[in-house]
Amino acid sequence: QVQLVESGGGLVQAGGSLRLSCVASGSTTSINPMGWYYQAPGKQREFIATFTSGGGTNYADSVKGRFTISRDKNTVYLQMSRLKPEDKGVYYCDLRKMVGTSVYQYWGQGTQVTVSS
Repeated sequence: QVQLVESGGGLVQAGGSLRLSCVASGSTTSINPMGWYYQAPGKQREFIATFTSGGGTNYADSVKGRFTISRDKNTVYLQMSRLKPEDKGVYYCDLRKMVGTSVYQYWGQGTQVTVSS
């Protein structure tokens, strides 16, 4: 089993910054790709940023130049800068694990980010 625990959310003014963390534990290694999604109130979960299986990074267009994903072993970070009110939501980290030809995706419980205008 894999456990993911996010932290670092909170209330910030528009234009401010936050750094989210997600620690993976259990049956996982540092090579499992990890990333971040967010869910705005009343909307579906959306992709924000991720490490790929090849070690590269991908970002949603809406956060390019403002958010940076980084990783240290089993912890993935999301540095969020120049936050906007529309960035408000619950941020989830994910971890993808390949077993044979199947990919299993695990989720954390989420951390709330609120951006005041």
